[in-house]
Amino acid sequence: MPLLHDPSPGRITQTNETDLWVTWAQYDDLIEQLAVQIAQSGFQFEHILCLARGGMRIGDVLSRVFKVPLAVLATSSYRGARGTEQGALNIAQQVTSTAGPPCGSVLLVDDLVDSGATFSSVHEHLLHSFPLITQIKTAVLWQKASSVVKPDYVVAVLETNPWIHQPFEQYDTATPAALVEKWSVRRNT
Repeated sequence: MPLLHDPSPGRITQTNETDLWVTWAQYDDLIEQLAVQIAQSGFQFEHILCLARGGMRIGDVLSRVFKVPLAVLATSSYRGARGTEQGALNIAQQVTSTAGPPCGSVLLVDDLVDSGATFSSVHEHLLHSFPLITQIKTAVLWQKASSVVKPDYVVAVLETNPWIHQPFEQYDTATPAALVEKWSVRRNT
């Protein structure tokens, strides 16, 4: 089984041809490794633009580390079968940021590049909608073998196209009622 660029002892990501499971510790390590790549490249950027939802945690950490404003652009293509079937890509018309519209050099962040269709479409959308953007570089944790787009910064290039099970996906099936039950039981014991 391949390792996922995790130098920490005892932290091996178990994977097979169809699935890759990631712990919170591995996820944090990957984000830090991405930050190191970006820092070592010398790329100077005025904004970090993360794609919601996959790029939000990564964008948040990079925004804190690099002390650069964070902007969010909502995109969606995975919907059916509990979010595992890809459909048409929807891109929000507005970018949310307290620092104004994106301009200058922008770091575009997501968790992974699958086919590359999202990055290609978002890149075109940003240049068309925000003419003050002069440069866009892309950063992801994972690049799948199926991608026709190569991000500027990537921590792990996957030789296959596994479904990546990220640690926060436990909430995809959570319900308010289940959480109320879980925490009311714990308070009463």
